Amino acid sequence: MEKTLPVQAVKTDTKPRSAWRRRFIRDFALNKYLYAMMIPVMAYYVIFHYAPMYGAMIAFKDYSPMKGIMGSEWVGLTHFRDFFGSYYFWRILKNTLLISLFTLLFEFPAPIVLALLINEVRRRVFKRFVQTVTYMPYFISLVVICGMIKDFTNSGGVINTILTTFGYDGEALLQKPDLFRPLYVLSEIWQRVGWESIIYIAALMSIDQEQYEAARIDGASRWKQIVHITLPGILPIITIMFILRMGNMLNVGFEKIILLYNPAIYDTADVISSFVYRKGLLEFGWSYSSAVGLFNSVFNLLLLVSANYISRKINENSLW
Repeated sequence: MEKTLPVQAVKTDTKPRSAWRRRFIRDFALNKYLYAMMIPVMAYYVIFHYAPMYGAMIAFKDYSPMKGIMGSEWVGLTHFRDFFGSYYFWRILKNTLLISLFTLLFEFPAPIVLALLINEVRRRVFKRFVQTVTYMPYFISLVVICGMIKDFTNSGGVINTILTTFGYDGEALLQKPDLFRPLYVLSEIWQRVGWESIIYIAALMSIDQEQYEAARIDGASRWKQIVHITLPGILPIITIMFILRMGNMLNVGFEKIILLYNPAIYDTADVISSFVYRKGLLEFGWSYSSAVGLFNSVFNLLLLVSANYISRKINENSLW
């Protein structure tokens, strides 16, 4: 008699998959309205952030609107080589990095300091007044903000009138290349410090108040409470915001710079975003400006990944 070999059962993963599917269906049934609220957000990112990535292809082509993206001639890295070898490369890279660095050094800590000061105020009326006054500039139109800056800093403006009493020559401040960066950073602080402090104030509210009571019993001063309780309590939020800021290091807002700068201060005011605007929309160099913009995005991505990696190694706080 021939021996029949036992048939081995084939193991499949249908059970785990079906279990995952059942859990998803159950969760969807319980939270269907939350899933429905996600649809506009996902549609926004797909339409306005992921779909336009297809257009980045023109950075490697000699784009012509008549031929379209696919019909335009492929030129490879020609536009990148032209940009890296141009006179403008080092100038706009230097300006972008310096403005971003000064903004990071002075504007990033400002809302943290404001949140700490507001948190120490005990009179609720005064606290609300300070918050309202510091929030207001953020809601003013950027065009109006830039118009105010121009009016305040021109030869007959308020700031110039005050400076002339200390011996200043009275020339418009925005006509001096060396003064553009300080004016830009100071206006950024004035415009954004109140709004950006909201997230830190919310983080301060989540700190356990019993820690302060225990510290006061042990004789800790206000300063020591801030150093040993408050700052460690909001350190994760500070880290996340710092990583996000590093990811936008080179994205100096071109709207504000374009509204403020002029040919007299191009040497210090022209940045990557304004250069892309001028080359792409004013001079119709679509492929060249796309190559510059793609370089900017890749550089920001590298900064974001590096900052996230370093933060995870140092204090175990990171985005991923």
